[in-house]
Amino acid sequence: QVQLVESGGGLVQPGESLRLSCVASGFKLEYFAVGWFRQVPGKDHEEVSCISHNEGLSTYYGVSLKDRFTVSRDNAKNAVYLQMNDLKPEDTAIYFCAARPGRLYTPQKMCTAKEPFGSRGLGTQVTVSA
Repeated sequence: QVQLVESGGGLVQPGESLRLSCVASGFKLEYFAVGWFRQVPGKDHEEVSCISHNEGLSTYYGVSLKDRFTVSRDNAKNAVYLQMNDLKPEDTAIYFCAARPGRLYTPQKMCTAKEPFGSRGLGTQVTVSA
C-alpha cells in the first residue's frame, strides 16, 4: 500500500522547535521530490519547503521560512524531515507532505505546481501558542 505518514506535530510555545517526519511505505521515496505544505481551515494550502529526489541536493522554501525551517531527507529510512525552529503563532496549521516524480519536478515546481498531488499524507497538527 502506497502511503505517506507524517508525525512530530504538537503544541509548543513561541520560540520552541519541532521536527516533523514524513515516512513513506509501499514505494521508494528517494525517487520522488517531496514537499511540506501547511493548511489552516478555510484556506488553500501554503508551500513550506520542498526537496529534490535522490540525495536531496536542491531545496526550496516558502517566503520568509528559510531562516527558520530546514528540510532534509534520509533515503535509508525512506523519510523526509522538516526542522522548524523559532516557531511563531502564525505557523499554526496542519502540516502534510506530498510526493511527485523526482525526474519531473524540481523543488520549486514541486512546491508551486497547482495540479493535484500524486501522493500525500493526512498531516500532523502544529499549534504554537503561549
